[in-house]
Amino acid sequence: MMTVPVLQVVADAASMPAVVGIRVEFILFALTLVGVAIFHEYAMHVALTGLAVILALKLGLDSSFHFGEHVLGSPEHEGEWRTLLNLLGLLLGFAILAKHFEESKIPLVLPALLPNDWKGGFTLLVMVFVMSSFLDNIAAAMIGGAIAMVVFRGKVHIGFLASIVAASNAGGSGSVVGDTTTTMMWIEGVPATEVLPAYFAAVPALLIFGVVGALQQDRFNRIVRDAPTGVEIEWKRVVVVAMILAGTITTNILLDFPAVGVWIAILLGAIFTRTPWSELSHAIKGSVFLLALVTCASMMPVDELPAASWVSSLGLGFVSAVFDNIPLTKLALEQSGYDWGVLAYAVGFGGSMIWFGSSAGVALSNIYPEAKNTGAYLRHGWHVALAYVVGFFIMLAIHGWQPRTDLGAGEAGVGVEVLHEAG
Repeated sequence: MMTVPVLQVVADAASMPAVVGIRVEFILFALTLVGVAIFHEYAMHVALTGLAVILALKLGLDSSFHFGEHVLGSPEHEGEWRTLLNLLGLLLGFAILAKHFEESKIPLVLPALLPNDWKGGFTLLVMVFVMSSFLDNIAAAMIGGAIAMVVFRGKVHIGFLASIVAASNAGGSGSVVGDTTTTMMWIEGVPATEVLPAYFAAVPALLIFGVVGALQQDRFNRIVRDAPTGVEIEWKRVVVVAMILAGTITTNILLDFPAVGVWIAILLGAIFTRTPWSELSHAIKGSVFLLALVTCASMMPVDELPAASWVSSLGLGFVSAVFDNIPLTKLALEQSGYDWGVLAYAVGFGGSMIWFGSSAGVALSNIYPEAKNTGAYLRHGWHVALAYVVGFFIMLAIHGWQPRTDLGAGEAGVGVEVLHEAG
């Protein structure tokens, strides 16, 4: 697995077995990911089975592991419940958001605004990129997927789906409100200006995967040329969408818990318009799948990262395609010494290379189940990996490697820290 050369594993031979120096938890996690890739139609069942086996092993052999403390936390350890509950709330909530947006009829009038050829698909990806700079990347991906469903009449190429995921992750990589990882950096005292250099990589990457993905889609199924006539936009649903997005941003800044704002807005919206609750049943499998993988990742014995450098940052981008980027970012913040813009791009965009590598990819696959075919996703989405590498080295050429050995307390970081504690 690609995690082995990048992550340094410190094994406790007295408690947990290892094979050729690799702790057995990593081996089981690797087998789980392989199972997801091969048996993608049963991804949730494979992930839950892997979680059960890893958990049983940890409980039976690792005397230092306490499940209650791992989930609920302790004075010395922040539990995983906050991350898991937030992800569940976002995945389910944004499924409802996407349906509200679709039923608002706005996607039906967009063909009149988008170019008729491959540039229409590229323009849509740029829209997703921009939206993700101030929204959560899950919301941006879901909105982009909902628009694509309409303008391409339900026939969307897997390579274009990979590009939607990539656009949502790339757009949020340079913004402290665009991605969970960059928000974590902001809360820990990294000034907002220090993640902005991620756009030196993200914009060139967009040009690569955006053009290739748009051309793939144009050859597969061209954008609808004419919008239907007589469409009346349902403004109540537009208001609900706006409320959800505003609630996401507000509670992300104030509470570091955007799911709270999502569900407050959904419940308030249910007072004056019909809420598509049936979407929850469609999204639950993908949500459980992602939570199972995140929980597996959280139990991996990753005691430290390699020395901070541009090489290790590049490698962490590939790791984030299969390993949850939230614990990776947390470890990097504790270690310090990174160039935060470089790291933000690597861990934020890297997960786009595989459909289950980011929550945006998992959410989008709930709308387009064909994206769960890992082999097809890698084969048709090859341009995402190429864009990641090219963008990374363009960023290094322009920005260089400018590490910080202390997190400091930039004004933005302090402001969010105070608000976070108040929440």
